[in-house]
Amino acid sequence: MGLQDVDHLDNSKFFKNESQRYIRGEIDLDELDEIVSTYYKTKADTEDRTREADQVSTRIAKAIEEDSFTFSVGQLLSIHQTLFWQILGHPGKLRKYNFTKDEWVLNGDSVTYGDYRELEMTLQYDFSQERNFSYKGLTINQVIEHLATFVANLWQIHVFEEGNTRATAVFFIKYLRTLGFDVTNDTFAKNAWYFRNALVRANYTNISKGIYEDKSYLIKFLQNLLNNKHYELNNRELHVSFVNEVNEPKKVTLMKEIIKNNPKIKTDELAKKMGCSVRTIKSILKLYETRGEVRRVNGKRYGYWEVVEK
Repeated sequence: MGLQDVDHLDNSKFFKNESQRYIRGEIDLDELDEIVSTYYKTKADTEDRTREADQVSTRIAKAIEEDSFTFSVGQLLSIHQTLFWQILGHPGKLRKYNFTKDEWVLNGDSVTYGDYRELEMTLQYDFSQERNFSYKGLTINQVIEHLATFVANLWQIHVFEEGNTRATAVFFIKYLRTLGFDVTNDTFAKNAWYFRNALVRANYTNISKGIYEDKSYLIKFLQNLLNNKHYELNNRELHVSFVNEVNEPKKVTLMKEIIKNNPKIKTDELAKKMGCSVRTIKSILKLYETRGEVRRVNGKRYGYWEVVEK
Protein backbone atom coordinates (compact mmCIF):
# COMPACT_ATOMS: atom_id res chain seq x y z
CA MET A 1 0.00 0.00 0.00
CA GLY A 2 2.78 2.42 0.86
CA LEU A 3 4.05 2.67 -2.70
CA GLN A 4 0.86 4.49 -3.65
CA ASP A 5 2.23 7.49 -1.79
CA VAL A 6 4.56 8.27 -4.69
CA ASP A 7 1.46 9.55 -6.51
CA HIS A 8 -0.29 10.90 -3.41
CA LEU A 9 -2.82 8.08 -3.37
CA ASP A 10 -4.39 6.59 -0.25
CA ASN A 11 -6.15 3.26 0.11
CA SER A 12 -9.78 3.01 1.18
CA LYS A 13 -10.79 1.95 4.68
CA PHE A 14 -12.49 -1.07 3.09
CA PHE A 15 -9.26 -2.19 1.46
CA LYS A 16 -7.21 -1.68 4.61
CA ASN A 17 -9.64 -3.87 6.55
CA GLU A 18 -9.73 -6.61 3.90
CA SER A 19 -5.94 -6.61 3.48
CA GLN A 20 -5.62 -7.45 7.17
CA ARG A 21 -7.40 -10.73 6.41
CA TYR A 22 -4.68 -11.49 3.85
CA ILE A 23 -1.94 -10.53 6.31
CA ARG A 24 -3.46 -12.90 8.90
CA GLY A 25 -3.50 -15.70 6.31
CA GLU A 26 -7.30 -15.98 6.11
CA ILE A 27 -7.34 -15.30 2.34
CA ASP A 28 -4.73 -15.33 -0.43
CA LEU A 29 -3.91 -12.56 -2.91
CA ASP A 30 -6.20 -13.93 -5.62
CA GLU A 31 -9.09 -13.91 -3.19
CA LEU A 32 -8.25 -10.40 -2.04
CA ASP A 33 -8.10 -9.28 -5.67
CA GLU A 34 -11.53 -10.78 -6.35
CA ILE A 35 -13.01 -9.17 -3.25
CA VAL A 36 -11.70 -5.74 -4.27
CA SER A 37 -12.86 -6.13 -7.88
CA THR A 38 -16.35 -7.17 -6.77
CA TYR A 39 -16.53 -4.28 -4.32
CA TYR A 40 -15.80 -1.70 -6.99
CA LYS A 41 -18.32 -3.15 -9.41
CA THR A 42 -20.99 -2.03 -6.93
CA LYS A 43 -19.37 1.32 -6.16
CA ALA A 44 -19.82 3.43 -9.25
CA ASP A 45 -19.58 6.65 -7.23
CA THR A 46 -16.13 5.85 -5.81
CA GLU A 47 -13.31 8.15 -6.84
CA ASP A 48 -11.12 6.59 -9.54
CA ARG A 49 -7.94 7.42 -7.62
CA THR A 50 -9.06 5.45 -4.55
CA ARG A 51 -10.00 2.49 -6.75
CA GLU A 52 -6.60 2.76 -8.42
CA ALA A 53 -4.78 2.70 -5.08
CA ASP A 54 -6.69 -0.40 -3.89
CA GLN A 55 -6.42 -2.47 -7.04
CA VAL A 56 -2.82 -1.57 -7.79
CA SER A 57 -1.79 -2.42 -4.20
CA THR A 58 -2.96 -6.00 -4.68
CA ARG A 59 -1.33 -6.23 -8.09
CA ILE A 60 1.99 -4.96 -6.75
CA ALA A 61 1.90 -7.65 -4.05
CA LYS A 62 1.13 -10.34 -6.64
CA ALA A 63 3.86 -9.14 -9.02
CA ILE A 64 6.48 -9.12 -6.26
CA GLU A 65 5.36 -12.56 -5.03
CA GLU A 66 5.93 -14.15 -8.47
CA ASP A 67 9.38 -15.69 -8.89
CA SER A 68 9.57 -15.32 -12.70
CA PHE A 69 11.63 -12.43 -14.07
CA THR A 70 13.49 -11.50 -17.24
CA PHE A 71 15.89 -8.58 -17.31
CA SER A 72 14.47 -6.90 -20.39
CA VAL A 73 12.54 -3.91 -21.66
CA GLY A 74 9.63 -6.26 -22.32
CA GLN A 75 9.51 -7.24 -18.65
CA LEU A 76 9.30 -3.60 -17.58
CA LEU A 77 6.44 -3.00 -20.01
CA SER A 78 4.72 -6.18 -18.85
CA ILE A 79 4.91 -5.10 -15.20
CA HIS A 80 3.31 -1.75 -16.00
CA GLN A 81 0.56 -3.49 -17.96
CA THR A 82 -0.08 -5.92 -15.10
CA LEU A 83 -0.30 -3.14 -12.51
CA PHE A 84 -2.47 -0.72 -14.45
CA TRP A 85 -4.64 -2.82 -16.79
CA GLN A 86 -8.11 -1.19 -17.07
CA ILE A 87 -7.01 1.48 -14.59
CA LEU A 88 -4.73 3.82 -16.52
CA GLY A 89 -4.78 4.63 -20.20
CA HIS A 90 -2.23 2.81 -22.38
CA PRO A 91 -0.93 0.29 -19.81
CA GLY A 92 2.38 -1.23 -20.84
CA LYS A 93 2.83 1.27 -23.70
CA LEU A 94 5.59 3.82 -24.23
CA ARG A 95 4.40 7.41 -23.85
CA LYS A 96 3.84 9.41 -27.03
CA TYR A 97 4.59 12.95 -25.87
CA ASN A 98 7.04 15.00 -23.81
CA PHE A 99 6.04 16.67 -20.55
CA THR A 100 7.24 18.30 -17.33
CA LYS A 101 6.16 17.78 -13.72
CA ASP A 102 6.09 20.39 -10.96
CA GLU A 103 8.11 18.93 -8.09
CA TRP A 104 7.75 20.03 -4.48
CA VAL A 105 11.32 19.04 -3.80
CA LEU A 106 12.49 21.35 -6.63
CA ASN A 107 10.32 24.34 -5.66
CA GLY A 108 8.02 23.68 -8.61
CA ASP A 109 10.73 23.00 -11.19
CA SER A 110 10.90 19.77 -13.20
CA VAL A 111 13.39 17.08 -14.03
CA THR A 112 14.20 16.83 -17.75
CA TYR A 113 12.77 13.48 -18.82
CA GLY A 114 13.70 11.36 -21.81
CA ASP A 115 12.50 12.44 -25.26
CA TYR A 116 9.50 10.29 -26.23
CA ARG A 117 10.95 9.82 -29.74
CA GLU A 118 14.02 8.08 -28.30
CA LEU A 119 12.51 6.09 -25.41
CA GLU A 120 12.98 2.63 -26.86
CA MET A 121 16.52 3.32 -28.04
CA THR A 122 17.48 4.83 -24.68
CA LEU A 123 15.94 1.92 -22.78
CA GLN A 124 17.73 -0.67 -24.89
CA TYR A 125 21.03 1.14 -24.37
CA ASP A 126 20.65 1.32 -20.58
CA PHE A 127 19.60 -2.33 -20.40
CA SER A 128 22.54 -3.45 -22.53
CA GLN A 129 24.95 -1.46 -20.35
CA GLU A 130 23.58 -3.05 -17.19
CA ARG A 131 23.44 -6.53 -18.74
CA ASN A 132 27.13 -6.31 -19.64
CA PHE A 133 28.20 -4.87 -16.29
CA SER A 134 30.18 -7.15 -13.96
CA TYR A 135 29.66 -6.92 -10.19
CA LYS A 136 32.54 -9.31 -9.57
CA GLY A 137 35.07 -8.00 -7.05
CA LEU A 138 33.04 -4.95 -6.02
CA THR A 139 32.43 -4.04 -2.41
CA ILE A 140 28.82 -3.73 -1.25
CA ASN A 141 29.19 0.06 -1.25
CA GLN A 142 30.39 0.02 -4.86
CA VAL A 143 27.50 -2.25 -5.81
CA ILE A 144 25.02 0.12 -4.18
CA GLU A 145 26.52 3.15 -5.92
CA HIS A 146 26.20 1.40 -9.28
CA LEU A 147 22.63 0.29 -8.60
CA ALA A 148 21.71 3.85 -7.60
CA THR A 149 22.94 5.07 -10.98
CA PHE A 150 21.07 2.33 -12.84
CA VAL A 151 17.69 2.89 -11.19
CA ALA A 152 18.04 6.68 -11.35
CA ASN A 153 18.71 6.53 -15.09
CA LEU A 154 15.87 4.07 -15.67
CA TRP A 155 13.40 6.26 -13.77
CA GLN A 156 14.54 9.45 -15.56
CA ILE A 157 13.71 7.99 -18.98
CA HIS A 158 10.11 7.98 -17.69
CA VAL A 159 8.83 5.33 -20.03
CA PHE A 160 5.14 5.64 -19.17
CA GLU A 161 2.59 8.43 -19.11
CA GLU A 162 1.57 7.55 -15.53
CA GLY A 163 2.60 5.00 -12.92
CA ASN A 164 6.28 5.24 -13.85
CA THR A 165 7.71 5.21 -10.31
CA ARG A 166 5.58 2.30 -9.13
CA ALA A 167 6.43 0.20 -12.17
CA THR A 168 10.13 1.08 -11.82
CA ALA A 169 10.09 0.14 -8.11
CA VAL A 170 8.48 -3.27 -8.75
CA PHE A 171 10.89 -3.99 -11.62
CA PHE A 172 13.85 -2.94 -9.45
CA ILE A 173 12.75 -5.11 -6.51
CA LYS A 174 12.48 -8.15 -8.75
CA TYR A 175 15.83 -7.40 -10.39
CA LEU A 176 17.55 -7.04 -7.01
CA ARG A 177 16.27 -10.48 -6.08
CA THR A 178 17.98 -11.99 -9.13
CA LEU A 179 21.21 -10.47 -7.81
CA GLY A 180 20.76 -12.36 -4.54
CA PHE A 181 19.32 -9.61 -2.35
CA ASP A 182 16.47 -10.62 -0.04
CA VAL A 183 14.40 -7.56 -0.88
CA THR A 184 10.80 -6.97 0.14
CA ASN A 185 8.42 -4.13 -0.52
CA ASP A 186 8.69 -2.83 3.07
CA THR A 187 11.47 -0.27 2.72
CA PHE A 188 9.92 1.11 -0.47
CA ALA A 189 6.45 1.21 1.10
CA LYS A 190 7.55 2.99 4.29
CA ASN A 191 9.68 5.52 2.41
CA ALA A 192 7.92 5.78 -0.96
CA TRP A 193 7.84 9.56 -1.04
CA TYR A 194 11.51 9.76 -0.05
CA PHE A 195 12.38 7.21 -2.76
CA ARG A 196 10.69 9.29 -5.43
CA ASN A 197 12.22 12.55 -4.21
CA ALA A 198 15.64 10.88 -4.13
CA LEU A 199 15.17 9.87 -7.77
CA VAL A 200 14.26 13.47 -8.58
CA ARG A 201 17.35 14.86 -6.85
CA ALA A 202 19.54 12.27 -8.59
CA ASN A 203 18.41 13.65 -11.96
CA TYR A 204 18.21 17.41 -11.47
CA THR A 205 20.82 20.03 -12.23
CA ASN A 206 20.38 23.80 -12.26
CA ILE A 207 23.79 25.40 -12.37
CA SER A 208 22.41 28.94 -12.28
CA LYS A 209 20.95 28.13 -8.86
CA GLY A 210 23.96 26.16 -7.69
CA ILE A 211 22.09 22.85 -7.66
CA TYR A 212 23.61 19.65 -9.05
CA GLU A 213 22.40 16.10 -9.45
CA ASP A 214 23.01 14.22 -6.21
CA LYS A 215 22.68 10.45 -5.77
CA SER A 216 23.67 10.50 -2.09
CA TYR A 217 20.01 10.41 -0.97
CA LEU A 218 19.25 7.43 -3.18
CA ILE A 219 22.38 5.71 -1.91
CA LYS A 220 21.21 6.19 1.69
CA PHE A 221 17.88 4.61 0.78
CA LEU A 222 19.65 1.63 -0.84
CA GLN A 223 22.05 1.29 2.09
CA ASN A 224 19.02 0.79 4.34
CA LEU A 225 17.45 -1.59 1.84
CA LEU A 226 20.47 -3.72 0.95
CA ASN A 227 23.15 -3.21 3.59
CA ASN A 228 21.21 -3.25 6.87
CA LYS A 229 21.93 0.42 7.58
CA HIS A 230 19.55 2.64 9.51
CA TYR A 231 19.90 6.11 8.07
CA GLU A 232 17.13 8.57 8.83
CA LEU A 233 15.31 9.34 5.60
CA ASN A 234 13.88 12.85 5.92
CA ASN A 235 12.18 14.42 2.91
CA ARG A 236 12.95 17.91 4.19
CA GLU A 237 16.65 17.32 3.59
CA LEU A 238 16.02 16.65 -0.11
CA HIS A 239 14.32 19.98 -0.75
CA VAL A 240 16.52 22.26 -2.86
CA SER A 241 16.28 25.07 -0.31
CA PHE A 242 17.75 22.81 2.33
CA VAL A 243 20.38 21.60 -0.13
CA ASN A 244 21.41 25.13 -1.00
CA GLU A 245 21.62 26.25 2.62
CA VAL A 246 23.38 23.22 4.06
CA ASN A 247 25.05 21.06 1.42
CA GLU A 248 26.17 23.31 -1.42
CA PRO A 249 28.97 25.16 0.39
CA LYS A 250 30.35 21.76 1.42
CA LYS A 251 30.24 20.56 -2.20
CA VAL A 252 32.08 23.60 -3.52
CA THR A 253 34.73 23.18 -0.84
CA LEU A 254 35.02 19.45 -1.56
CA MET A 255 35.54 19.95 -5.30
CA LYS A 256 38.21 22.59 -4.75
CA GLU A 257 40.00 20.41 -2.20
CA ILE A 258 40.00 17.48 -4.64
CA ILE A 259 41.47 19.69 -7.38
CA LYS A 260 44.10 21.10 -5.02
CA ASN A 261 45.19 17.59 -4.02
CA ASN A 262 45.22 16.33 -7.61
CA PRO A 263 45.42 19.19 -10.15
CA LYS A 264 45.69 16.73 -13.06
CA ILE A 265 42.55 14.83 -12.11
CA LYS A 266 40.38 13.84 -15.07
CA THR A 267 36.72 14.81 -15.25
CA ASP A 268 35.52 11.20 -15.00
CA GLU A 269 37.54 10.68 -11.80
CA LEU A 270 36.23 13.96 -10.38
CA ALA A 271 32.67 12.98 -11.27
CA LYS A 272 33.06 9.68 -9.42
CA LYS A 273 34.40 11.38 -6.30
CA MET A 274 31.62 13.99 -6.37
CA GLY A 275 28.81 11.54 -7.15
CA CYS A 276 27.84 13.43 -10.32
CA SER A 277 27.84 12.66 -14.04
CA VAL A 278 30.77 13.73 -16.23
CA ARG A 279 28.41 16.09 -18.06
CA THR A 280 27.52 17.85 -14.82
CA ILE A 281 31.17 18.12 -13.73
CA LYS A 282 32.11 19.72 -17.04
CA SER A 283 29.28 22.24 -16.67
CA ILE A 284 30.33 23.08 -13.10
CA LEU A 285 33.97 23.55 -14.08
CA LYS A 286 32.94 25.80 -16.96
CA LEU A 287 30.87 27.90 -14.53
CA TYR A 288 33.75 28.13 -12.05
CA GLU A 289 36.10 29.19 -14.86
CA THR A 290 33.67 31.94 -15.85
CA ARG A 291 33.54 33.10 -12.23
CA GLY A 292 37.33 33.05 -12.04
CA GLU A 293 37.34 30.48 -9.23
CA VAL A 294 39.36 27.87 -11.16
CA ARG A 295 41.45 28.00 -14.32
CA ARG A 296 42.95 25.53 -16.74
CA VAL A 297 46.74 25.80 -17.16
CA ASN A 298 48.58 24.53 -20.29
CA GLY A 299 45.49 23.50 -22.25
CA LYS A 300 42.91 20.75 -22.16
CA ARG A 301 44.98 17.71 -23.10
CA TYR A 302 48.18 18.12 -21.09
CA GLY A 303 47.19 20.79 -18.62
CA TYR A 304 45.96 20.84 -15.04
CA TRP A 305 43.41 22.63 -12.89
CA GLU A 306 44.32 25.43 -10.54
CA VAL A 307 42.11 26.84 -7.80
CA VAL A 308 42.22 30.64 -7.78
CA GLU A 309 42.55 31.92 -4.24
CA LYS A 310 40.67 35.15 -3.56
